[in-house]
Amino acid sequence: MATAVQKITLSSSRDIPFNKLVLSQSNVRRVKAGVSVDELAESIARRGLIQSLHVRPVLGEDGTETGMFEVPAGGRRFRALEVLVKQKRLAKTAPVPCIVSDATDDVLIDEVSLAENIERAPLHPVDQFRAFQAMREKGMTEEAIAAAFFVDAKVVKQRLRLVSVAPALLEIYAEDGMTLEQLMAFTISSDHERQVQVWEAVKDSWSKEPYNIRRLLTETTVRASDKRVTFVGIEAYEAAGGYVLRDLFQQDDGGWLQDPVLLDRLVNEKLKAEAEIIAAEGWKWIEVAVSFPYSHAYGMRQLIGTTVDLTEDERATREALRDEYDRLEAEYSQAEEYPDEVDARLGEIEKTLGAFEMRSMIYEPAQMARAGVFVSLDVDGTLLIERGYVRAEDEAPLEPEPEIVDPETGEVLQRAEHETSHQRAVITLGGEPATSPEEEEDEGEAIKPLPERLVIELTAHRTLALRDAVANNPRIAMTALLHRLVLDCFGIRSAGNALQARINEVHLSVQAPDLGDSIPAQAIDERHAAWRADIPLDDGDDRLWDWLHALDEASRQALLAHCLSFGVNALYERPNPYSGNGISQHGLDRRMQEADRLARVTGLDLVETGWKPTVANYFGRVTKARILDAVREGVGEQAVELIVHLKKGEMATEAERLLAGSGWLPEPLRIDDQDAIADAADAGSAEAETLPDFLTGDGEDDEPLEDEEQVPTQSIAAE
Repeated sequence: MATAVQKITLSSSRDIPFNKLVLSQSNVRRVKAGVSVDELAESIARRGLIQSLHVRPVLGEDGTETGMFEVPAGGRRFRALEVLVKQKRLAKTAPVPCIVSDATDDVLIDEVSLAENIERAPLHPVDQFRAFQAMREKGMTEEAIAAAFFVDAKVVKQRLRLVSVAPALLEIYAEDGMTLEQLMAFTISSDHERQVQVWEAVKDSWSKEPYNIRRLLTETTVRASDKRVTFVGIEAYEAAGGYVLRDLFQQDDGGWLQDPVLLDRLVNEKLKAEAEIIAAEGWKWIEVAVSFPYSHAYGMRQLIGTTVDLTEDERATREALRDEYDRLEAEYSQAEEYPDEVDARLGEIEKTLGAFEMRSMIYEPAQMARAGVFVSLDVDGTLLIERGYVRAEDEAPLEPEPEIVDPETGEVLQRAEHETSHQRAVITLGGEPATSPEEEEDEGEAIKPLPERLVIELTAHRTLALRDAVANNPRIAMTALLHRLVLDCFGIRSAGNALQARINEVHLSVQAPDLGDSIPAQAIDERHAAWRADIPLDDGDDRLWDWLHALDEASRQALLAHCLSFGVNALYERPNPYSGNGISQHGLDRRMQEADRLARVTGLDLVETGWKPTVANYFGRVTKARILDAVREGVGEQAVELIVHLKKGEMATEAERLLAGSGWLPEPLRIDDQDAIADAADAGSAEAETLPDFLTGDGEDDEPLEDEEQVPTQSIAAE
């Protein structure tokens, strides 16, 4: 026989005057949490009481109802109504919707209160984001939404930005397939297709941190801190129709410009306009570029102009600023750090005084007619104008060659023109030989020799850093010079004048794009400019001799070290065993050994000079085996296991990230390992006089450089 199902009877609802309600002492909520009572009161005033109170009749001592009702569930709503009554915005006798349970119910009143608080299902954040979006679409402003829910308008903007992410990604987040931080990272782009592509690429990867998602989404954009943006200005870019995407969830240094093509067009237009103004000065040529390679003026002669004198007012202003600077420094000399306003003022004074020192120059019109100007952008985005460079072909012509006359006819014969060799053009991309993706991936597992061009670029970095290190060590510079002279004195003698020691500066013909922005390059340029401003180059040879002779000993040594540093040559160069041109294998070995010695005695550390391995300057140029070997040396075998399965492009990118801050250097940038050399000697290696493996081949990433010019050599010669 079937048992009848017992029917449930729900408690009835009724309106009860507020003054007949009291807060139950059995209410389990004692600790304040969530929305405050005052904010809840404002919500009730705006929207009414959305949820009824749960009440029970209060019984007297005789067990009969007293006409009062206690509130075990809904205590915060009761307190909010109480606030409105005290503010006289709600009548004391205002009816309050209530659910009335039986006073003799078997269920404890404490149980009712606890169940009412813990059985709530919290709203998923995605539902909140979509609710904000719905209200925005129906006409409510972001500020109105913020006021209605007692939050900051920025919070509403953030929620609306989150709901703008691709719907597929929102569903993944709703199902706990990604974290809120990852979802926030996707707001950096408005391209839904790209967002989904990035998620598909990282979802199964070990590296799906928010910063990596942001990097992938912004790799085709330009940061607002870029020098091109500083030069053009965000306002001009936006006025031309460009869009700047901002990150609402973390510091973004001004955001990302989404249209690099538009930005480059604006930069070029503004640079050309500046060049038109400079052209009116009377120069023969003007070269314009966002940036020029380091030593772009190699082989050119720089004109020495006359500095425009300061006016009396300008001199008075300069002296007043110097006095103010000295006064502020003296006043705060004992302080651990300057107050912000003082520090800012000192910076303003330094900038103004610097402008006085960088006075414009006056050049002779005849000189300007043969010279030109380089117009580019400085590292801070300001216009950089380098005036007065004369190309070799524009120098004053020598006497014309005599005419060739036929002795029989007396006819003037024309000279035969030099034959022009026509060779197949070497196709390059960004200064590098173009390679197909198939060649890039088909590398094998063996560690092959580094590409020759890469070795030359790396040793160019080392050469420049060594020059700076020698220039900062006058005693070592003197020792190096004496060493060279002693070898000449006690070695092979040569005919000539009493003493002809000279520095032949090496042109770094093969160089990485970032060489000019390196710390040594900037230090060398600043030091060279400072000496050039002090030395009387245009007052005659006797005046220059007297000036040098009168220098104090410290200045003489510093100038000697600076000049000598330009003779440093630590460049790798392909040996030429068949002729007297170029350098022999023995000579190259000796050059590298001397470079190692200079590096040791100067304490050179390429890491401290700012060099660090990146995709552009190393990892994108070598094989996968070398990338893994570098990660293994720098951070250990465990890191290798994390990237060994990746394709080369991804592996190179991750290697750059993993080795950031590790201090790892490729072999050409290290000081020669003496222990390794000793071990090789003990083993009786037949190759003891050859270069290490990384210098003995071209590698599979570069074609042999047989058609390239030999890297020019540099020497400190005594003739």
